[in-house]
Amino acid sequence: MLEVIDLHKSFGSLQAVEGVSFTIQDGEIMGMIGQNGAGKTTTFRLILDFLTADQGQVLWDGKPLTKDEYDIIGYLPEERGLYPKVSIEEQLIYFAQLRGKSKKEVKPKIDYWMEKFQVKGKKTDKVKTLSKGNQQKVQLIATLLHEPKLVILDEPFSGLDPVNASLLEAGIKELRTQGSCVIFSSHNMNNVEEICDHLLMLRNGEMVLSGTVKEVREQFGRTKLFLETDWSNEQLAALPGVKTITENSDGFKVLDLSDPSHGKEIFAAVTQGGYIATFSQQPPSLDEIFRLKAGEKNE
Repeated sequence: MLEVIDLHKSFGSLQAVEGVSFTIQDGEIMGMIGQNGAGKTTTFRLILDFLTADQGQVLWDGKPLTKDEYDIIGYLPEERGLYPKVSIEEQLIYFAQLRGKSKKEVKPKIDYWMEKFQVKGKKTDKVKTLSKGNQQKVQLIATLLHEPKLVILDEPFSGLDPVNASLLEAGIKELRTQGSCVIFSSHNMNNVEEICDHLLMLRNGEMVLSGTVKEVREQFGRTKLFLETDWSNEQLAALPGVKTITENSDGFKVLDLSDPSHGKEIFAAVTQGGYIATFSQQPPSLDEIFRLKAGEKNE
């Protein structure tokens, strides 16, 4: 279990991280979101002891992480770094040995992970011969090959197409089943919604949202109505509490409500006691919430 308690870090007059606290249980995945410069990478570096916190603690199973325990961590930095003239296999074995694993232990696992992430290339290929996406997969394998108990992934989905992003999602979910604590940052809310047990949003170094995806969405109320109806926009706009009306790619009318309580009145009006194919009242999407919270000014 990873516990981050009241972390603070400043660089001169810039407060990069201010009062960040969270807990990740074994077998849980936490997504960290926020704009560039929100404090996500700085938080990761504080956990890894690459930076010294001005205040706060990082605990693993209730105790401070020691130098020896850092071998249980797998870290994928946002700035990728591989040796272009070294073969895939040599490179992966080298990184695993740095984490205390022997060549005999890790060599059989290389085939498994290369197949898992569908790396296009042979183990003997030099990294420079691979595409950018496949190089990213190799770096991810290097992060996971020593079977870490704590996995920190900084923007792991960056630059991946939807197929490869799905492969990565499956790999992260497998870590959860193995009991690892996983924390990753992402600007893609679809990735976050799909795999996270817990969500944390930072803005200017401070926590502004925390909870499960469902809890975070429900905080904002069920103010979105999705309708499949023959009613015109003019008719819908006259209903109580309707702020705006748009149409999504599926052809549904999307009503933005001033208050969730208006949903019952609108349902009664558009159904008129009869059948309606689609009437779904939902909270805002995570992407909408991200845009809303990221755009807010500090109070």
